[in-house]
Amino acid sequence: MLIQATGLRKAFRERQVVKDVTLEIKEGEVIALMGPNGAGKSTIIGMLLDTIRIDAGEITYWRSDYKKATGIQLQSTPFFEGYTVLENVKLFASIYGVKVSEPEIQQQLEAYQLEEMKKVIASKLSIGQQKRLAIALATLHNPKLVFLDEPSAGLDPKGQKKIRRLIEYLKEKNVTVVFASHDMLEVNHIADRLMFINAGELVANGTPCELYKRYGVKTMEDLYDKVNHHEGDER
Repeated sequence: MLIQATGLRKAFRERQVVKDVTLEIKEGEVIALMGPNGAGKSTIIGMLLDTIRIDAGEITYWRSDYKKATGIQLQSTPFFEGYTVLENVKLFASIYGVKVSEPEIQQQLEAYQLEEMKKVIASKLSIGQQKRLAIALATLHNPKLVFLDEPSAGLDPKGQKKIRRLIEYLKEKNVTVVFASHDMLEVNHIADRLMFINAGELVANGTPCELYKRYGVKTMEDLYDKVNHHEGDER
């Protein structure tokens, strides 16, 4: 077990954003957080990362220095302004405190299909390339656990497919991945477990097969509609 969270609650002013959420993250899993916009997915990720203070509840991690073994890709990654892809990789490596050789950097760029872009200013990359660079930077230190916050948001089908392949690549390396997503293909092909968040609550949790059977559906789209309709509308 990497993370065990119990009874998480978070409010912003008078609005309760997360309501008594209890969940666990097991080693080697690929977990998809799903739900409407504003459901609380990003807030839950922030709470698990300790970047958002919890109001109530408890989180237990597999090691005290878990942050050193955790990678984070947020919806907006602040690349170093005016620096190339290669320079950003080297700067982020120094921030993580890891030494990466030139061959290792080359391998990382190739794995994320960025080798031909290494001399391009990071901020000048396409949205899809920036997403891949953000994930490459989040995994420079070979983390055991990676959080991806809507990694394929705003991408065309080709870009979404590349992100799916990257998550599969991390899975093959036995990296535990937790990602928020609206991409049904992404979720259907690579998620071991689904967690549906609606109005700040964890309303469904299980493998795709378990949830298909529980809700009597055969497709991810029907499951998404059934879970959210059954448990309540977005608010």
